[in-house]
Amino acid sequence: MSVSKKTWYAIYVKSRTEKKVALELMYENIDHYLPLIKLLKQWSDRKKWVEEPLFRSYVFVNIEQKDYFKVLQINGAVKYISFEGSAVPIPEVQINAIKYYLEESSPDNIDRIKWDLGQKVEVISGSMTGLVGELIEIRGKHKVRVEIETVGSSLLIQIPKSKLRLI
Repeated sequence: MSVSKKTWYAIYVKSRTEKKVALELMYENIDHYLPLIKLLKQWSDRKKWVEEPLFRSYVFVNIEQKDYFKVLQINGAVKYISFEGSAVPIPEVQINAIKYYLEESSPDNIDRIKWDLGQKVEVISGSMTGLVGELIEIRGKHKVRVEIETVGSSLLIQIPKSKLRLI
């Protein structure tokens, strides 16, 4: 009995349909991830906390090859993010980086080594082990830029220096 391996992909969806597509994927039992952030929206008469997609028009799916076309049948799904005609797999470490970014509130910072802006760093512990980024801000806490190349965006995450090493 062979076990099919699941791979993460980003799918482009119609504008403002991210939550609907995620719901349809759930109904179809397709493993997916829609990273949401809470924002305080203000209208002329009120303020309200709302959840919006971190990446507009994108939903991530973790599928076996047999489900490739099933995903495209979901109402609102447009296409896979691809390069030269092939869907681009997203390393699980990048999906974990997004999850870590959204879960992390205020990490500890206990390190006295001098680090310089622009240095390349690698995460050496935790759920993002192996992720490579660039140190872009030092302000008591250290933010590392995590490139999510397949969707043309980047994230800023706060991570303790103790979890990093210089490359």
